[in-house]
Amino acid sequence: MAVPGKLILALVVAMLLSTKIKGIGLYRSLYYLPSILGGSVAVSVLWRVLFMRNGMINQILGTIGIPPIDWLTSPNLALGTLSLLQVWQFGSAMVIFLAALKQIPKELFEAAEVDGASKVRQFFTITIPQISSVIFFNLIMQTIQSLQNFTSAFVITNGGPMRKTYIIGMKLYDDAFKNYNVGYACAESWILFMVILILTAFVFRSSDAWVYYADEGDRK
Repeated sequence: MAVPGKLILALVVAMLLSTKIKGIGLYRSLYYLPSILGGSVAVSVLWRVLFMRNGMINQILGTIGIPPIDWLTSPNLALGTLSLLQVWQFGSAMVIFLAALKQIPKELFEAAEVDGASKVRQFFTITIPQISSVIFFNLIMQTIQSLQNFTSAFVITNGGPMRKTYIIGMKLYDDAFKNYNVGYACAESWILFMVILILTAFVFRSSDAWVYYADEGDRK
């Protein structure tokens, strides 16, 4: 849930920030700020306060007639609420996308406009292929980061409700530092490493079909 949402939001914001407007440097810094603060305990506490039953989010929704929602205590919504925090930390991926967008030759878009291609057609036939290698990099990095998440689940929900947010990072912590079963926790960490390795290998394997490298002139 977190990785696709983060990549899509990062790409959308990067495209908006790639335009030439006054004060664009300030906007870029503000959008990157959540990635610096997002993994801290303080931000996790803030997120818990925002999404509690009498928090600001429900108060805002109440102004338009929506009743309070149990964001953190509902088994069906708690994991999604934590995922929103991960998506909110899109700044690092956004900066990388922004750099990649700056490297796309403008001649490609000019030629497409002459041929009558719409903005949507240009996005899917020029922008996406030209930055596919960067999408590939961000996909791997954000997948690894999400699988290693611990702070948000520990601080915001403590694994609840009904263990719906009891992610692997929390189990490693409990086994190692609460149950003092260090050997078992080490085995779990190796399993997590293997899961990350398998997913990374799968992404690398699939890259032959969708990652384009301009310097080689073919798809890798």
